[in-house]
Amino acid sequence: MRTRYVLPILTIATALALSGCVDNSQPAATGTASGSSDAIAVKKNDSIAAMLPEKMKTAGVLNVGMANNYPPNEFKDDNGAPAGWAVDLTNALGQVMGLKVNFDIGTFDNILPAVKAGKDDIGVSSFTDTLEREQQVDFVNYYSAGIQWAAPKGKTVDPDNACGLKVAVQATTYQDTHEVPAKSKACTDAGKPAITIFKYDAQDQATNALVVGQVDAMSADSPVTLYAISKTKDKLQTAGTAFEVAPYGMPVAKGSEFTPVLQKALQTLIDDGTYTKILSKWGVEAGGVKTADLNVAAKG
Repeated sequence: MRTRYVLPILTIATALALSGCVDNSQPAATGTASGSSDAIAVKKNDSIAAMLPEKMKTAGVLNVGMANNYPPNEFKDDNGAPAGWAVDLTNALGQVMGLKVNFDIGTFDNILPAVKAGKDDIGVSSFTDTLEREQQVDFVNYYSAGIQWAAPKGKTVDPDNACGLKVAVQATTYQDTHEVPAKSKACTDAGKPAITIFKYDAQDQATNALVVGQVDAMSADSPVTLYAISKTKDKLQTAGTAFEVAPYGMPVAKGSEFTPVLQKALQTLIDDGTYTKILSKWGVEAGGVKTADLNVAAKG
């Protein structure tokens, strides 16, 4: 996620009886679930496939570490299958390289160790490319996301002046570990009430907490917040504008010979328009990139 850090999953701050107000099992009106009849088909690129490491050529499989609880980026559809725009993009990459995509579903904190150990070829789980993470893996950058707050429809909330409010976040995200705590500390340093942070294991729980009025606002990555708003039947609105924009990256083992192949495959999808079609299908094209860069964080 924008920055789910590699930390243990925290318990939910307060028990929440989910009311079903938010349905994250289906994509927004502009998107469709992975594997649906209107999925974007991509032709194999023989020259790119020829560049694959011999082990991957032989196996014919692209093993992808993913946590499927962050809609609309990656989540489960009604049948429990991987869905989301990042899933569609990964499937397109697999088609370009002539590989069958195997989504290795697990917890977020296990993905980087699995990539480093060679269990998974890449990770696709909304990782923000950071200098800290680049010490462990390389990142092929594929999207640019910011932080976006949401509030109940008709209620004005200023993320820079949220002292005393209750704010929902998904546990282990950057919003949980850094962004909202820093805002809360600024409040207490100024002699104002702290922000009460409500932590949930899944984003739909955080969204529901806001919809049912248990919290005053929520903070998440910009595509996630915009998607949540689109799924709540006009009950939520953005609070302020997106900030702290940073790149998403697909982690690959440090120095892997597969990295340049993945870069080339992604750049091919960008150049031929497939990438933009996928993002547009899900309504997240605002964060699209033009170049499949490597380790953007290190470049400043």
